[in-house]
Order: sequence, then C-alpha cells, then structure tokens
Amino acid sequence: MPVFGLMPFSYRAIGLVVLLAVLAYGSAALAWHVQDWRYGRQLTEQARLHAEALNQLTLAAATQQQAEQDKRLALERRLSASEHTHYRALSDAQRDQGRLRDRLATADLRLSVLLDAGDAASGDSVPASASSRSLDNGAPRARLDPSHAQRIIAITDAGDSGLIALQACQAYVRAVAR
Repeated sequence: MPVFGLMPFSYRAIGLVVLLAVLAYGSAALAWHVQDWRYGRQLTEQARLHAEALNQLTLAAATQQQAEQDKRLALERRLSASEHTHYRALSDAQRDQGRLRDRLATADLRLSVLLDAGDAASGDSVPASASSRSLDNGAPRARLDPSHAQRIIAITDAGDSGLIALQACQAYVRAVAR
C-alpha cells in the first residue's frame, strides 16, 4: 500500500538511480580531469613557445645592440684618426709659421713684393734696393719692413689655422653623417 500517496519503489530501482547518479558524477569528474590535463598540456606548450619567442627576441636585440656598438666604436676610431691627422697638420703649420717668423726676425729671410710694371712707368714706383735679387726675370721688387712682414705672417698663420679647423669640422661631419 502506498504510503502518503507514493508508489512503492523497489530497492533495485533506487540502487540503479543512485548508481547512474554516481556514474554520471564520476564521468563528469573524469571529463573535467581529462580537460584539465589537456588544457594543462596546451598551456605548458604555449608557455614554452612564448619563452622561445622571448628568447629569440632577446637574442635579436642583443645582436642589434652589438652591431650598433660596433658601428659606434668604428666611428670613434675614425674620428680619433681624423682628429690626430688634423692636429698633426695644425701643429706642422704652426711649426712652419714659427720658423718663418724666426727667419724674418733674424733677417735670414726678407719678404719682398713684386711691383707692377705699369706703376713703374708712371714714375710712382718704390725704388727697389740694389741688393734685391729677383726670380721673375728682372721684374722690380721692393722689400717689406720686418714688422709688416711679421704681421703678414701672423695673418697667414691665422688663416692656415682656420682652414685646418674647417677641414677638421668637415671631416667630422662627413664621418658622423655616414
């Protein structure tokens, strides 16, 4: 007889329902574990690939940095060589100018200027000294006063120094622009 309006179930049916529930729960749990393992492997593989990509990027960056450093060192060497060359040219020019000033000061050397033949005909010429020698087939020459010669040498010295400095600047710009 039914108790409280329920139909009697057999214990077998209840056991079967419980068994099906346990199997469903077990299969769901098993499916979750299988999914966990599968996704775990995928995540591990993805992490490995990501680490390899980062390693390759790091190696590429290090290679590029080394190349840039090599370029910078080569530029520094070229600039140093250029600076040495221009320093040597400047010191040689200063030494030559110093010798010339010394020779002018000791009267070992005299500066003279070539006189214009047209002015000599007009009678306004400066008389050339009797001891002046000429390399210009007898063209008249006049000696400069030593103080004026010193000033001329100082001007040419400044000009030479300026030209050497300009060449050094141009070489620097060319080297850096490369």
